[in-house]
Amino acid sequence: MVTQVKDVMGVVAIAVHRQATFTELVATMRRFKVSAVAVIDTDRHVIGMVSEDDLLLKETGTSYGEPLFEGRRRQHEPERVAGLTAQEIMTSPALTVTAETPIREAARLMHDHRIKQLPVVAPTSGKITGTVHQVDLLKVLDRWAPDILADVAAAIARLHLDTRTLAITVDDGAVRVGVRLTRRSQAAQLAEAGRRIEGVVDLEVDAIYDHDDQTRTHPIPPACMPI
Repeated sequence: MVTQVKDVMGVVAIAVHRQATFTELVATMRRFKVSAVAVIDTDRHVIGMVSEDDLLLKETGTSYGEPLFEGRRRQHEPERVAGLTAQEIMTSPALTVTAETPIREAARLMHDHRIKQLPVVAPTSGKITGTVHQVDLLKVLDRWAPDILADVAAAIARLHLDTRTLAITVDDGAVRVGVRLTRRSQAAQLAEAGRRIEGVVDLEVDAIYDHDDQTRTHPIPPACMPI
């Protein structure tokens, strides 16, 4: 079963309205001990995000962190430095997820954009329903090795592979599977199934196979006959 954002998210939607002042933004971040807040309109739709880096930019005119959406932020920095409200300071559009988003996808978004939290929105209305934090995802991804081992073995069993030749090791989320397979294509199936398991950060399949069903064979053209 794939763990989704709804399984780990906080029910508190950390957000401010578009007219929130600089002081209100700082107070909200301090109150909830977060590094960013969502900016919403009157209908609770997320229209942007304000981060600590945005506030530093506003105060000093210099961005100290790793900016989100580098090109767009650089382009609009003069206006944002002069801004007085959340709507004028924020980065827009905001990255969001839904409650049904797999936590692996949410983690990838956070890693790629160097952020520690994401607003959670309803898929139909787009209204904010909560917030998911990096630490929430790490609680799931940092799993005990025997649990990962059991899930990998179960995934292999569902593929109806011969488990008698199976050897699995787990080291800090990196899984190595040694197995004898009937067909070469089964190795890719095994790898795909294993990488879906929560807590598996890398998976390597070391397989011996009886039949290579992925090698294309081409008919040998007939020899040219002299006229």
